[in-house]
Amino acid sequence: MHRKTFVAAAAGLGLVALSALTGCGSSGAKGAADSRTVTLVSHDSWAVSKSVLADFEKKSGYKVKVLKSGDAGQAVNKAILTKDNPQGDVFFGVDNTLLSRALDNGLFQSYRAKGLDTVGAGYQLDKGKDRVTPVDYGDICVNYDKAYFARHKLAPPRSFADLAKPEYKNLLVTENAATSSPGLGFLLGSAAQFGDQGWQGYWKKLKANGVKVVDGWEQAYYQEFSGSSEGKKAGGDRPLVVSYASSPPAEVIYAKKRPSTAPTGVSTGTCFRQIEFAGLLSNAKNTKGGKAFIDFLLSKEFQQDMPLNMFVYPVVKGAAVPAEFTEYGPPAADPETMAPGKIAANRDQWVKSWTSLVLR
Repeated sequence: MHRKTFVAAAAGLGLVALSALTGCGSSGAKGAADSRTVTLVSHDSWAVSKSVLADFEKKSGYKVKVLKSGDAGQAVNKAILTKDNPQGDVFFGVDNTLLSRALDNGLFQSYRAKGLDTVGAGYQLDKGKDRVTPVDYGDICVNYDKAYFARHKLAPPRSFADLAKPEYKNLLVTENAATSSPGLGFLLGSAAQFGDQGWQGYWKKLKANGVKVVDGWEQAYYQEFSGSSEGKKAGGDRPLVVSYASSPPAEVIYAKKRPSTAPTGVSTGTCFRQIEFAGLLSNAKNTKGGKAFIDFLLSKEFQQDMPLNMFVYPVVKGAAVPAEFTEYGPPAADPETMAPGKIAANRDQWVKSWTSLVLR
């Protein structure tokens, strides 16, 4: 979001194009286990303060190499295709919407991270097996352009159901559920809200009400949304966008002249909770270094550095968040959630049904 795009592909994106990568990766496992380099494979939105990473390198004796592999869905697919000879040691960035795909394909080996007992139980979705370690969470929510709604003397929508009302016709832009993590999260949120059958009727109403669908978050937020500074410059004319609860503080923090209030707001009744994980890759060459790095991700130093770099919230109890988050972008009090097993059982078919309903 802003620095962190969170754009992630869903089921099967890029598998054909990526097939040539199968079997690629670092070669020569012999002697690599004691390497002083840890390679992190991540989506493009990975970010950490240089001083914080340097501190880990100094204390641990490991150098960190970061291999960014596109958006989250593409990164997951690449990692699956190269799992027998992985490109790195640790993978960061698989979220709860795609977690089952990674686990079912044997992407990770078990490792119980030091500090895991400081992480809330609700974030530990692979408890007992510990193939992934929760690192952060965020809420996918509809954001609104405060100026637009004030100008038109219209109350912003407060719920999923509100978005289908006539007064919000042609106002909402969302991301493709087949090519975008927030788009998929918004679909899952609607399924949690309206049930296995009811969500399809809801999306028929949204389509009739003029919802616009674009490929990913950057296009939706930076080009179509009238509330973002970039969207205004690009002529964006949609005052409602599927984004994150932490987008308003980002608008404040990155403004050339800091405003007294955020120019955008969050419709808190439209939120879906997203959790991101890291894992030690199966067949990792440097397992010792990889474990040390995963431990580092749960350190307070990293957890407290993370919000202003990736605009997500820490999962470690007691980790402080910036004042701007508390004031402008607190997490949703009651977001929609869905059990990983239910996501695994329904995700691919729901995306196919959604595509037929909304895009055709």
